[in-house]
Amino acid sequence: MAITQAMCTSFKQALLDGEMDFSSNTAQSYKIALYTSSASLDAATAAYTTSNEVSGTGYSAGGNTLSISTNPTTGGTTAFLSFATTTWTTATITAAGALIYQAGGSTPAVAVLDFGGDKTSTAGDFQITFPTADATNAIIRIA
Repeated sequence: MAITQAMCTSFKQALLDGEMDFSSNTAQSYKIALYTSSASLDAATAAYTTSNEVSGTGYSAGGNTLSISTNPTTGGTTAFLSFATTTWTTATITAAGALIYQAGGSTPAVAVLDFGGDKTSTAGDFQITFPTADATNAIIRIA
């Protein structure tokens, strides 16, 4: 089992099919779920799954709802967007990675994040801070 950071292939197809909207369709929301090192997540991940999702104090299945901090924009020939920092407060959890996905419907996957090993919080904040929102670093970039 492994978590491999990637933009999900099904997300790329959904973009081309016009099924994902990060700016004008407020009915769509995006979430981030946390996973243990036993999870198997990669570019082939097509949807949110509860298999090997973390559990513990301060964490609810399905994870947190994300807020878009930088709406889709461009820098040079790259389009990008980013999310605001998300926090699980007073949490006792251990996670090795995460899945960003669209809430509702078939819960299609957007991206897999690999934390590079287990990250733990004990009765404290478990926080994900997304990289700088620019053409080189934003969490979601299309070059």
